[in-house]
Amino acid sequence: MSVTVASGRPDLTAAAAAARPADAVLADLASGPAGLSEEEAARRLAEGANVLEARRVSWFHVLVRQFASPLQGLLVAAAALSFATEDRVNALIILAILLGSALLGFVNEYRAEKTAADLHGRISHTAVVLRGGTERPVPVRELVPGDVIRVGLGAIVPADARLLEAEGLEADEGVLTGESAAVDKAVEPVPEGTNLAELSSCILMGTVVHAGSCRAVVVATGRRTEFGRIAAGLAQGLPETSFQRGLKEFSLMLLWVGLSLTAGILVINLLLQRPFLESVLFSLAIAVGITPQLLPAVVSTSLAAGSRLLAKRGVLVKRLLAIEDLGNLDVLITDKTGTLTEGRIGFEEAVPSAGLGSDDGARRLAELALLCCEVDPAEPGATGAGQNPVDAALWEAFPDLPARLAGHRRLSLRPFDHESRTMETAVAGPGGAVRIVKGAPEAVLEACAGVTDADRAALESLFRRGARVVAVASGPAQATGAGCAHDAAGQLALAGYLSFIDRPKGDARASLARLAGLGVEVKIATGDNALVAEHVTSVLRMSPGTVLTGAEVEAMDDDTLAAAAAGARTFARVSPEQKARIVKVLRRAHSVGFLGDGVNDALALNRADVGISVDSATDVAKDAADVVLLEKDLGVLADGVMGGRRIFANTIKYLLMGTSSNFGNMFSAAAASAFLAFLPMLPGQILLNNLLYDSSQLAIPTDRVDKEQLRKPAHWDIRAIRRFMLVFGPISSLFDFATFGLMLWVFQAAPEEFRAGWFVESLATQTLIVFAIRTRRIPFLRSRASVALTASVLAIVAIGAVIPYTPIGAVIGFWPLPADFFLALVGMVILYLVLVETAKHFYYRAADARAVREAPSRAQERAEARVAVGLHHGRARVHRRAAPFLVHTGKAKVRRPPGHGVSAGRR
Repeated sequence: MSVTVASGRPDLTAAAAAARPADAVLADLASGPAGLSEEEAARRLAEGANVLEARRVSWFHVLVRQFASPLQGLLVAAAALSFATEDRVNALIILAILLGSALLGFVNEYRAEKTAADLHGRISHTAVVLRGGTERPVPVRELVPGDVIRVGLGAIVPADARLLEAEGLEADEGVLTGESAAVDKAVEPVPEGTNLAELSSCILMGTVVHAGSCRAVVVATGRRTEFGRIAAGLAQGLPETSFQRGLKEFSLMLLWVGLSLTAGILVINLLLQRPFLESVLFSLAIAVGITPQLLPAVVSTSLAAGSRLLAKRGVLVKRLLAIEDLGNLDVLITDKTGTLTEGRIGFEEAVPSAGLGSDDGARRLAELALLCCEVDPAEPGATGAGQNPVDAALWEAFPDLPARLAGHRRLSLRPFDHESRTMETAVAGPGGAVRIVKGAPEAVLEACAGVTDADRAALESLFRRGARVVAVASGPAQATGAGCAHDAAGQLALAGYLSFIDRPKGDARASLARLAGLGVEVKIATGDNALVAEHVTSVLRMSPGTVLTGAEVEAMDDDTLAAAAAGARTFARVSPEQKARIVKVLRRAHSVGFLGDGVNDALALNRADVGISVDSATDVAKDAADVVLLEKDLGVLADGVMGGRRIFANTIKYLLMGTSSNFGNMFSAAAASAFLAFLPMLPGQILLNNLLYDSSQLAIPTDRVDKEQLRKPAHWDIRAIRRFMLVFGPISSLFDFATFGLMLWVFQAAPEEFRAGWFVESLATQTLIVFAIRTRRIPFLRSRASVALTASVLAIVAIGAVIPYTPIGAVIGFWPLPADFFLALVGMVILYLVLVETAKHFYYRAADARAVREAPSRAQERAEARVAVGLHHGRARVHRRAAPFLVHTGKAKVRRPPGHGVSAGRR
């Protein structure tokens, strides 16, 4: 075996390293047990960082994407044909307007892409590295071959590495091998030619430490790792969310409507023996006018603005569309530690068992507990820093004990695991070898003999006080090592209990009230005892509900659990698999969020509609999450829920605009072309109208949203949007036809004057209607639009009214309008808004009644859609696991904005 060299830097494959002794691998990599020097690490880093390069696009590619629509391509081709046939003015007008529309979309989409990349880069991913003999955390991208790293429970392995030491190490390699069971790891080399799934002497990038801990030397980084090879196709895109599917269905609906109108108009104009090129251009302009071309820009702008606002409040969104998913939540499952409590574990008291005695029993109990920590207190210089919060609090409470334990020698260690809920050590001391087990009281008591009623009563008393309790037991051990507590029941004697306190947060009650006001029910899933959880819910005055224990969950089938979980407030002593199962059954009828920060939360985070973690969480929890909180705060989550609902509400406003006035105006143009002796608007004029209209709507993401729209989740309902189109589209067309009559019979307008009049009227009605459509209340009086939206709409209306009097108006074929026209226009607009407001009242009253009747069937449809999304979690898992190793430098990853281009045939 020879070491490969890339630009002077040594690299090994994991398979090659696994087959060689650990010392030989260190030598091959020009490293040693103390790791690399800082200078050597810097030199190797300059030759390649530990990153996976996803395919990405520059601003140029985002701009090109704006012209990917087949409809726009046809318009460009038709404009070129016009240019070739000497109709150069019309051709230049069309091309200029198409370019302006594309630039609008480009500016907003590119800003959104940069926002997503910048936010993703703020999520921290570090690894503990030994540099020059000193351990310190470094960003995972700075790891190089030859670095000696320490990896513990819950960590995502940051690179391919050869084991140097391992203690009870197990790794979940399912992301690479597809196997669900964790695999044992050991230092001994494997035979040459061993396949990937059996490289037991190596840990591999992207896999998760399921149990134990280790020290290892990095052999390959970035794209040279096994994970780097399979992750090469990361830019293929994540599975569609329900939000994306809804946009796609809506866009396809409008596409079919637009194609039908286009085909009908073309046939009618050809039957009327109008010029072929003019007919084609007019038909295509109608198709462009009816399709929501700036839908991707509006949605992207909304999501990016929402993500920037949430980032200022400490919420980092890894996936922009997760903001909308946050808004859909109606159930949130969370651990209590750090969310409902302060998250600062403090030692309270040591309660020795009856067998240990009261004379100095508390001191002896603390000694046994310290001897059963992952850090050996007998080692010189050992401290409680970097340990789990419970052990750290114990070391802080007894700072003098490590010195008194210097005469003890550790024989073996079994780290804590979530299956047994215990950890175990064997220690040789002055009194002989002793075996110590520490962990969840229920698990420890099962392994003990001679537990008295007084011991059990003491435990229940601690639980009722709301204390977090750790039990300690001990027994004789052989000098060669120790067995496992759960394999040797009855061989241990209870030493006693250690109680810790984590007080409820002062603002937790207010945060819970905010979430309840938003229709989000909070449920607690905890590894603590049911009495401890009940104490916290009582102090916080949470709404009543039942308590389900892990044992009860295990005994239920899915249907029974779904019914029981709906009425439960607390799930106590639940395992990682049980948390994930609870999330799965609740998703049948709810949109579920899960907030967790430990390795035992990863399964549930993956199963939830929205996975939420914190920046201080284990790597595997942050990997599984869609949203990362800089602080564990339910109040910030409530902001996220409101932000998601606001974005959804504003997106729906744009869609309703496209299905009412915009559709009505294009329908009017189609109908008018059948009975007029001339085209009601020229293709360039239609495109200019569409460009101005779209420009006014780009301010929709800034709009205010009525409180009643934030109180409960909203869901996609394409049938309701279609009904809205069929009600309000004809109202818009009615006033278009009134304008036709006004121009033809009152003003006896020439074609150029007719087109100018309808241009001004259609632009005014289809933009001003946003004030009525944006709210179910009475506009202006009981609900006011944002200043930005109001200003943009009024500005566009004013620009439209002025254009016929400008040189631009003359170029595109408009004549100035008489002053009397504007008096009539004001009357028509007022009448139009009154009629829309009246229709809106009856429409929503009927819609509310229909919603009540159809609620059960709609809930079933949403449940089936969530199941369909769940089928794609495998591919999403690879994307999430790769997140720590992706670099974002302002160039966005290739991804299609939500709904991008479907309306124009881009998908």
